[in-house]
Amino acid sequence: MTQQTEHVGLNRTGIQMSPFDSRAMQNFEGGAPDAYFDDSGIANLRNDYIVSADTLGSVPLPATVTGAVQTGLSMLKGDRPHILLDKLGERLAFERTGTRLYDALITKCEAMLDGTLSMGVEDLREIRDDEARHFLTVARAIEAMGGDATSQTPSADLAGVESMGLVQVVTDPRTTIAQSLHAILTAELADQAGWEALIALAEEHEQSEMINDFTIALDEERGHLLMVQSWYEEAIGISPVGEHDTTGDESDERTP
Repeated sequence: MTQQTEHVGLNRTGIQMSPFDSRAMQNFEGGAPDAYFDDSGIANLRNDYIVSADTLGSVPLPATVTGAVQTGLSMLKGDRPHILLDKLGERLAFERTGTRLYDALITKCEAMLDGTLSMGVEDLREIRDDEARHFLTVARAIEAMGGDATSQTPSADLAGVESMGLVQVVTDPRTTIAQSLHAILTAELADQAGWEALIALAEEHEQSEMINDFTIALDEERGHLLMVQSWYEEAIGISPVGEHDTTGDESDERTP
């Protein structure tokens, strides 16, 4: 059974819902409008904003004397510790959002889950706790570099804006469990790519403890992704591998 609850109804968004009016509109003043239009005006306006705009922010200076010294020495050697701190801030923001996404999905499942999916609330709570633990892992890594885990880096700001739509989907009372799982799946795909990039940066900066901690987190995120993908496919009615209809197998065997 599927959790997908979309239904066929009187959807008025398409032009074909009013064929007479749409035909009249298309034939107004002798014909349909040109499919290609001049958008140079809005492009010029955007260009002006782009040229004069400030950046999303800056990577904060290390909060401790030790951190400032370490950062200065790293930069003298040609390293880019500020890039690592920026991406640590990004992962911190994303893991915070991930925790809230699962909190919202748990609330929705407690109200809507009817036992037709293999997914349970306890499964979601386990993943939610992993996300919260990953948040704390990144916070400790930032502090170990002398940074301030409460500050918002440019990439953290970016991640927050990017994930706003996902939060809106899961917290919207009108969305189904399947639709919410689609948003969670999007987050998990981005999460895996984010951890892979962060591990690569940690390797570049020879941060062995970070590499170890982040690799553990990445392995857990890969597990999350597989589970969420299977739940989403189950929710929209895709049969698991090995459970597809095999009624045609016998006829295939009889074919010379």
